[in-house]
Amino acid sequence: MQFSRAEEEKIIAAIRHAESLTSGEIRLYIESVCESGNPLERAQQLFLHYDMHKTRERNGVMLYIATISRQFAIYGDEAIFHKCGQNFWDEEKLLLRRFLQADEPVAGICAVVESIGHALKLHFPADDNDNPNELPDDIIYG
Repeated sequence: MQFSRAEEEKIIAAIRHAESLTSGEIRLYIESVCESGNPLERAQQLFLHYDMHKTRERNGVMLYIATISRQFAIYGDEAIFHKCGQNFWDEEKLLLRRFLQADEPVAGICAVVESIGHALKLHFPADDNDNPNELPDDIIYG
């Protein structure tokens, strides 16, 4: 799956808006096939590969989607994972699943990014004087 330029801009705008409210970082990785068969394991691998574990507050989140495999995962770094609890992450997965099953991936990604952004804002609010964008906001295609 390759998004159109307009779709990419919409997703990136959602990421930037969410990140403007928090010190947290959100990334999106899209590939066709999840070679390992385990999307959470793949998301964790990508999380480490893209140095998302090196954010100041350990509050990065990787959204991972394998389109042909029809698999996805949401992987949060230790600080945000523990602050939100397993129920939050399960709800986010259900939300994204509903949109993906309805063939509305852009709307689903934007909804999940917005929801994660609110959770990040609650636990890691932006510091108006010091809120660097630690990671690129672009969509990564594998």
